[in-house]
Amino acid sequence: MSTKTEPELLAPEAVPPGRGIIELAEQAVRCTTACCGASATVTDGVEERTAVTHPDLAGLVAVQLSSGSGPILAAREGGAPVDAEDLLRETRWPEYRALALDSGVRASVTLPFLRAGLTVTLTLFSFRPGALDDALDGPARVLGDLATTGLVRDRHYRAALTELDHLSTALRNRPVVDQACGIVMHVRGCDEDTAFAVLRRISQTTNRKLTDVAGALVASRGRGLERELQSLARAPGTG
Repeated sequence: MSTKTEPELLAPEAVPPGRGIIELAEQAVRCTTACCGASATVTDGVEERTAVTHPDLAGLVAVQLSSGSGPILAAREGGAPVDAEDLLRETRWPEYRALALDSGVRASVTLPFLRAGLTVTLTLFSFRPGALDDALDGPARVLGDLATTGLVRDRHYRAALTELDHLSTALRNRPVVDQACGIVMHVRGCDEDTAFAVLRRISQTTNRKLTDVAGALVASRGRGLERELQSLARAPGTG
């Protein structure tokens, strides 16, 4: 597993959006005395992402998530750090304990970070019992706070980009929808709200996007659709 190096803290902007939890785990090992490896998880209740500093640790995360029992789950549920000072004497989480001891891990500390719908956990491992007591209030905790802030900020940024993309699409499609409404208004002699309701009904009954319906209507200038449009005058909810 990882060897000890000189402590190095990351500024918030130094955690790339796509590598947030990977960087968190790697930097936490460097900043924590007697730490032989780390894992990090992030979930929003739907999607789960994990990162480990050594392949052997992946199983320790997986056994907890699959069994629903372990320091990660306990930290998430309690919202407080979970310290397993000596797994040889630990009576909680038997599956996690057995696999950890088989991997040579004698102690672990799991720190939770809950913010804006995201739950991040950082677990530090050691080959020696009682060696991670200082980790509860050490640099790893600061790193966890910074990384969680970065992940939340990245999530908000991506949500804003998605909303902007939807808005841009709506603005691009607005002219063709307006033109289609004008054709319906002319054919049916109705107002704009009723014309839009007609387009929406055609979209629903034909299982096509509203913009596709509008585009086809504009392309044909309404020719051949007069009877269909007029028949919708008797349909509920369209005037």
